[in-house]
Amino acid sequence: MPPRESFSTAVLLTALVAFGPISTDLYLPSLPGIARDLMTDASAVQLTLSVFLLGFAGGQIVYGPLSDRYGRRPVLLGGVTLYFVGSLACALAATIEWLIAARFLQAIGACSGVVLARAVVRDIYAPERAASVLAYIGSAMAIAPLIGPILGGQLEVQLGWRANFGLLTLYAVAISLGVLLRLEETNHRRDPSALSPRRIIANFRQMLSSRRYVACVSAATFCYCGMFSFISASSFVLIDVVGLAPDAYGFAFAAVVIGYMIGALSAGRLVQRLGMERVMSAGGLLTALSGPAMAAFAFATGAAVHWAMIVLPMAVYCAGMGWVIPASNAAAVGPYPDKAGAASSLLGFVQMTIAASVGVAVAHLLDGTARPMALSLGLSGLLTLAAALTVRRTGTVTAT
Repeated sequence: MPPRESFSTAVLLTALVAFGPISTDLYLPSLPGIARDLMTDASAVQLTLSVFLLGFAGGQIVYGPLSDRYGRRPVLLGGVTLYFVGSLACALAATIEWLIAARFLQAIGACSGVVLARAVVRDIYAPERAASVLAYIGSAMAIAPLIGPILGGQLEVQLGWRANFGLLTLYAVAISLGVLLRLEETNHRRDPSALSPRRIIANFRQMLSSRRYVACVSAATFCYCGMFSFISASSFVLIDVVGLAPDAYGFAFAAVVIGYMIGALSAGRLVQRLGMERVMSAGGLLTALSGPAMAAFAFATGAAVHWAMIVLPMAVYCAGMGWVIPASNAAAVGPYPDKAGAASSLLGFVQMTIAASVGVAVAHLLDGTARPMALSLGLSGLLTLAAALTVRRTGTVTAT
């Protein structure tokens, strides 16, 4: 196996993709402590999460063209450096305004990981193999939301909220060393005109004119919309409506994450045997069954909904997402080996912007029942299946 396809490279790419979830999940138990220490209210502290999602979505549009022009490695080092500075600034924040600004900078650096990891995988592997690798990376990356809140809670209790951002600063140092020592440059088709506004617009227009690319991006986006709806609203639904204790909620969330891990692990094998299009369609079918099932339970029971009526359909939804996301990502970027960075950037920007917006909207529509969240899950599942079937009708990818 060539060095660039080694196990250590796969571990490094997984750590890069985990920048997003570890940066949000680790400090969640510290939100009340931040409010007390910085003498502010919960809504202001909540902005540290909203601003991070905004920066994480918007920054993705930049890194792809930059890496198509200058290479993956130097651009990635630049992004990780921004993440280091932002994390350190978070740890030293003296006011909530300082912390919000630092979180935005941290997000701009963090999003380089997911964009460039996808591009590196496309540089190294053919499309079918890329889908398999992305599935395995996704299953490993799910460890971050599984243990992040637990570790963050311990750090909060023992050392205070700043320790969480101190750990993220050290994480950035470790990733920088990994990129320097283990990641070879994989972009051997650099485009000198990749940063030309005219070229960027032309590239994006070419991708958006492709029915297959739009369908792949739609499948990934609609699937993420359901997940972000759950992330935004599940704590209010399961704790305030259903009545779970906060520690029980942690176990419920873990069950959902395990559903995703099972789906992603199985996708790594299935995509080699069945192809990306069939795996994506099967995953879409799971989301289209589980999402509306949750909605039916929620509308039938109202505020009396049982926790199993939320957690079990969501775990199945996430198993389907474990099939849809890696297959749709690989299928979207696969036909563009000479502009994989731009294709990954546009995919990530659309996916995160729309999904995060839907999550925020669902959180604001909460009415004391599970209905707004469940309705969003139901619609997301049906739209995911429709997009996945559209991808299948476009045929198979031919680029290598």
